[in-house]
Amino acid sequence: MARTEGDTWDLASSVGATATMVAAQRALGHREKLIDDPYAEPLVRAVGVEMFDRLLDGELDLTAVEPGFTPLRAAESMAVRTRFFDQMFTDAADAGVRQAVILASGLDARGYRLPWPTGTTVFEVDQPEVIEFKTTTLAKIGAAPTATHRTVAIDLRDDWPKALRDNGFDPTQPTAWSAEGLLIYLPPEAQDKLFDDITALSAPGSRLATEHVPDLSAFTDERSKAMSDRLKALGSDIEMADLVYQGDRSHVVEYLAVRGWETSTLPMREGHALHGFDFPDDEMSAMWADLAYVSAVLRG
Repeated sequence: MARTEGDTWDLASSVGATATMVAAQRALGHREKLIDDPYAEPLVRAVGVEMFDRLLDGELDLTAVEPGFTPLRAAESMAVRTRFFDQMFTDAADAGVRQAVILASGLDARGYRLPWPTGTTVFEVDQPEVIEFKTTTLAKIGAAPTATHRTVAIDLRDDWPKALRDNGFDPTQPTAWSAEGLLIYLPPEAQDKLFDDITALSAPGSRLATEHVPDLSAFTDERSKAMSDRLKALGSDIEMADLVYQGDRSHVVEYLAVRGWETSTLPMREGHALHGFDFPDDEMSAMWADLAYVSAVLRG
């Protein structure tokens, strides 16, 4: 179903289902000992989407989606992404940053699995239904946060900066921010506003990790449709063409640089090579080949 103004979702539908898909890949990465995320699998199981359960049970033939697309390949791709964002947070902590914000947190469990230094506060921002599901599920399995943990149950289309401050966020202190797997689901003007809000809330020395996808046409062209059709045969109802916002959008690196952020990028192919993984030469991988992971530090 195409996006509409004010639309909502749970973790089994629309944008929420993509968060569960990502968590399923993290679960595969944990199994392969490529990343450390013991909470990904129980969270995915609790959502209860049959396709993702079958994936974790080894009952899904991913080569039907793309020849050579195996669980290991899915795990490696997600390991590159997860390690990048993990590293931003751990580097920030090593630099003395004691405040972190995970935007559109979905099934991200970094507040429970990263070794946060004493005195760190981790804020998670997402829709109320998503926050409630994750915190309740993790509590049921006995998971405990590894930092002071504060949830901010609000849609990013609403006044989330005020909600963040109302929950104890201190804009005078440096902050580590993540906007992971988020931007393509925002209209172009909302992407700009997100970075404007982050900048306004950030003290010098704050850090940010996000992505830049220069061309979103791959998510609406014939390759995307063919991929969606093959996924549907396996039980998926995710239509990326309906979820992604098209239109001219700001170049992430350039937009941040003008606002005082010193940026660096890690292109997808280089990320794979950095971790000793081959970058597959196929249509699915080509859709993401131009993506670059972006890290930034706010100048004083």
